[in-house]
Amino acid sequence: MTRDPLTGEVFLRVVGRRSRPPLGEPPSDESQQAQASLLRYRTRAPKGIFIYRNHEEMEADRLRWTVEAMIERAQHG
Repeated sequence: MTRDPLTGEVFLRVVGRRSRPPLGEPPSDESQQAQASLLRYRTRAPKGIFIYRNHEEMEADRLRWTVEAMIERAQHG
C-alpha cells in the first residue's frame, strides 16, 4: 500500500511511473511546456447550453465544429 504524502490517501496499487515532484519544487521545463500547449488548445465549440431535438442534430454540430478546428489547424499549423 502507498500513502499519498499530500492528501493522505492510501492506494492499494499504483499503476504507471508518473510521480509528483517534491513539494515546493517548481515544475520541470518539459512539464511547463506541456501545460502551456494545453492553454493554446481550442475545441471550436461555442460556449453555451445547446438543446437539440435529436441526437443527429447534436452530432452534426459536433462534426462541423471538429472539421472547422481541423481546417484552422491545417492553415495555421
